[in-house]
Amino acid sequence: MSENTVNLALQSLGYKDRQTGHGFRHLLSTELNGRGYNRDWIERQLAHGDQDEIRDTYNHATYLPQREVMMQEWADLIDALCAGANVVDIRRKA
Repeated sequence: MSENTVNLALQSLGYKDRQTGHGFRHLLSTELNGRGYNRDWIERQLAHGDQDEIRDTYNHATYLPQREVMMQEWADLIDALCAGANVVDIRRKA
């Protein structure tokens, strides 16, 4: 799905000038980093390469099992917030 499609959907929901598709990527990165998840997992989830060109060349790990747990915990947090919870503590699981 293109970023323009997401932005048009957000506009139709009344979020014009309040939220963008890319803004969700910022939110996810900020929240997961702030909650102590592994930076490599987060960057792979966002489909970012490593800023270190040598490391990016050699490290092709996808961290899929770890990312699956991380994203399920993120989904559980969002579900709880939608259900009216004030705070849900999710922590990194190594």
